[in-house]
Amino acid sequence: MRIVGTIPLLLASGLMAVSTAQAGEGSWISGDWCLTLGATGLVAPNFEGGKKYMLSAQPIVSLGKVGPEARFTSRNDNISLALIDDGSVRAGLTGKFLFSRDSKDELKGLDPVRWGGEVGGFFEFYPLDWVRARAELRHGIRAHNGFVADIAADAFYDITPTVRISGGPRVSFASSGYFDAYYGVSAKEAAASGLSEYHPGGGLKSTGLGGAITWKVTEPMTASVFTEYSRLMGPAADSSLVKERGDRNQWTVGVLTTYRFNFSM
Repeated sequence: MRIVGTIPLLLASGLMAVSTAQAGEGSWISGDWCLTLGATGLVAPNFEGGKKYMLSAQPIVSLGKVGPEARFTSRNDNISLALIDDGSVRAGLTGKFLFSRDSKDELKGLDPVRWGGEVGGFFEFYPLDWVRARAELRHGIRAHNGFVADIAADAFYDITPTVRISGGPRVSFASSGYFDAYYGVSAKEAAASGLSEYHPGGGLKSTGLGGAITWKVTEPMTASVFTEYSRLMGPAADSSLVKERGDRNQWTVGVLTTYRFNFSM
């Protein structure tokens, strides 16, 4: 898939460009760092592409060097370890935990998806002082053997010194290995589930919008309320699972809180 195949080149180019710019400045590990920990409680579809909703929770972990300005973060950012961070450009490693998907209710007859994760890299920058763009490329471990690429841009504005609003577009791509695990229906599964047989390729996964209101409770602690909307596209939208038992329109609403720890190395 061409679009997903270009993302590793973009991430690698960004990492190499900033690394070259920082050459001769000493080890990247020295300096001031911050570790952000938190949790998210959200109401979202009971499975990707589903039409029923359930309450769940997710962890928030981010580690990076303290830049000259406070960074913007989004609940869409997955677990991150910044290897490069100069305040305007940030890049490094990222990961995501994937819960298992059981074969019950609407999924009865389909093979279960095992728990696992995704690991890869991210690159983010600020084209404007009030806009952050971020791209992540991750490869599946255990749950699936495909690639997933997420791209997002967020504009943010401080209504007061402690209250910020933010929001922007999101787009996601995936390879056939990912779609096959979550949206494919083999002949055997079709016979057991009653769904039409479906063998997806790779391509555009979803497009959408997201927004949040964030409150700085104290200097190191924040709390947010957020909402996200995504519309499944391409191989995801064409899946018999979505067409016959699910919904292309996916909504997520929730709250989160984080706490930042600063330290030096």
